[in-house]
Amino acid sequence: MIEFIQSLPSPIAQGMIWGLMAIGVYITYKILDFADLTVDGSLGTGGAVLVVLTTQFNVNIYLALVAAFAAGCLAGFVTGILHTKFGIPAILSGILTQLALYSINLGIMSGRANTTISWRNYKLIVSSKTDELFFTILKLIVIVGAIIAVLYWFFGTEIGRSIRATGCNQNMSRANGINTDTTKIIGLVISNGIVAVSGGLLSQFSGSADVNMGRGAIVIGLAAVIIGEVVFGKLFNNFVLRLMSVVFGGIIYYIVIALVLKLGLNSNNLKLFSAAFVAVFLAIPYWKTKMAVKQPASKDKKTVSQKEVKGNAAN
Repeated sequence: MIEFIQSLPSPIAQGMIWGLMAIGVYITYKILDFADLTVDGSLGTGGAVLVVLTTQFNVNIYLALVAAFAAGCLAGFVTGILHTKFGIPAILSGILTQLALYSINLGIMSGRANTTISWRNYKLIVSSKTDELFFTILKLIVIVGAIIAVLYWFFGTEIGRSIRATGCNQNMSRANGINTDTTKIIGLVISNGIVAVSGGLLSQFSGSADVNMGRGAIVIGLAAVIIGEVVFGKLFNNFVLRLMSVVFGGIIYYIVIALVLKLGLNSNNLKLFSAAFVAVFLAIPYWKTKMAVKQPASKDKKTVSQKEVKGNAAN
């Protein structure tokens, strides 16, 4: 157990990186009410862009991260256009973009499935090296805090409120003069830009970019969102705290993963465990609702039966 506690900084840092990706998922899944599967591709795009620019073109790591953000924004833009201008359903438009990004990511990495970034040759923002984990976590706190602050400001603007209104009720938004096609595209652009930033950070943390690094990312993103909602839903009520709960959800997810691996779970079954774990947390809100409906109903039946007994006694 002591050994596990000592190893916690690594899953905490990794959970924060994936929690940042989950913020992107939160924007589409919770705010925009859009089932976007682009993230499985845009995460890898962010990682590929950052690693290639850094290793092959000697671009500053921070500028490379900005470029990764721009690449993710472009991926979200394509999904938005496919959905709003071509009339393709939301889930299919995301799948099409994700499918195309696989080949694009391979092209970015010059046909190689994996591109390695060396810790010794480049000064990275985040690193999984043991002696740098503390500073990595501090940097991630700053990055995540800055992104949450910018999002809080943005969603308080007229455009941001229009995006939130579109997610709540598209028809009412159109009736009030909001161009819902534009707000969907903007939401998808921002979401996938943040996901790509997460991919860029993840590629530094793992030391490489892989064409398959984003496979199953939507599951982890949803896990972080749902865990944060279930665990912190009653405590975190405003927008900033909800975004923070998503990051905490990512941290909890990776701590649980590290724990079950420590207990001897076969790594080949990790995806199965992740799917089951997410399914349980997705079902919890539904079970809570069902329980809340049953309790008043049972109370009403008791009240009716008591009235019938009193009525019969009076007769």
